[in-house]
Amino acid sequence: MLSKTSEYSLKILSFMATEDYPQYTAKLLYEKLDIPHSYTARIMSKLAKNGFVKSLRGRKGGFVFAKDIRSIYLSDIISAIDGFESFDKCLLGRYQCDLENPCPMHEIWAETRKKIIDTLTGTSLADLQKTKIKGLDINKNDR
Repeated sequence: MLSKTSEYSLKILSFMATEDYPQYTAKLLYEKLDIPHSYTARIMSKLAKNGFVKSLRGRKGGFVFAKDIRSIYLSDIISAIDGFESFDKCLLGRYQCDLENPCPMHEIWAETRKKIIDTLTGTSLADLQKTKIKGLDINKNDR
């Protein structure tokens, strides 16, 4: 349901929230997260443009959060990168699928969609950091 750009954006920002580095270079991010270098640079530019990170210039430059991670929700990231239009589409790909002409999955998807959106709007990057502290490393597959 999410584009690669949204997936990578979530992966990058969750890594930044859960790993302790003074700043995060594009090189560090693409090496640790296995994201193509040119794609990483474009994503970081997009994340900076949307106010999630800021760039530190110079030889020891990189990226840091532009605001408190307690105020950055997963839904904010997805909304800034792609929007939530993909969640509004019919799960079975029907052109017309609404309350008047529902597909067989309409009610089930509506319920699931609400749960997913509630989770995304209720989970901040700080929540991911707390989860890691409790012993669940969300990036363990990325090393």
